[in-house]
Amino acid sequence: IRLATENEQHLSELPEEAGCFKEAHIVEFIFLLSEKWCLDQSVRYQAVELLERFMIKQVEQISKSSRKSGKHCEQGGGSSCSSLEDQIYNTFVLRLVSCIQLASKLSLHYNRVNSDVALKFLHSLKYSYTKQELLESELAVLKTLHFQVNISTPLAYVELLLEVLGYNGCLLPTKPLHQMCIQLLDFSYLARNAIYDTLLKIAIENSTPSKLQVAKFLTVKEDFMLLAVGIISTSMFILYPGHWKQVVEHLNCITGITSQSIREFSYAVLKQVIGSTTP
Repeated sequence: IRLATENEQHLSELPEEAGCFKEAHIVEFIFLLSEKWCLDQSVRYQAVELLERFMIKQVEQISKSSRKSGKHCEQGGGSSCSSLEDQIYNTFVLRLVSCIQLASKLSLHYNRVNSDVALKFLHSLKYSYTKQELLESELAVLKTLHFQVNISTPLAYVELLLEVLGYNGCLLPTKPLHQMCIQLLDFSYLARNAIYDTLLKIAIENSTPSKLQVAKFLTVKEDFMLLAVGIISTSMFILYPGHWKQVVEHLNCITGITSQSIREFSYAVLKQVIGSTTP
């Protein structure tokens, strides 16, 4: 119930830019770096969400700065706005590393990214940051997010729903199912645009959605509960198709998300996994 409430609140407060910093190349960078540093699986998702929320706040600060000066960035006298944009661009990799560091510290896993490890990586990319600048970067992320960094990730939703399914008597082979869910969750982050484009076209029954339809679909793209049930459903379809319908019905009862919506999400994921349009 707490996660459902948290999810609903998040969806009700979505900024227009939500999802802009979840592009595949950014997500891939975070995933590969998390793997290089042997971090817990939850860290990679939390780092993506932290970076996304931080960057959106930065964009908002640029907009506010522009409005306060009474000028738009593209008009004359917008040097202060341009300098903010340049600062964001030039420090992006540093902020990304800081978000991974913070996520690793929030994880219950023993492995954390200390300053020496982070600096060594940044220096390998020819950045000349100091330990002080690295600490200041972490603090900048914390302050910008008002220290609200303990974000529930889609993995938390997946794992909790698996627990509830087991508690409700839906006996499942937990370990292989959990592993498949993580693989598909990784995939859904990396193929995010393609999956949700397919889902949108299914929902509106049209291959050319309007700008308004795309804008309204934003809450679907950011719905962690829908993502979690879709990932579990797809994992079941791949591993144990004979029990798939039963699990979809259970997920419908637990979350209130319609069976049709769950099936459509699974189709959208599978379409990208196998590259086929077969129903």
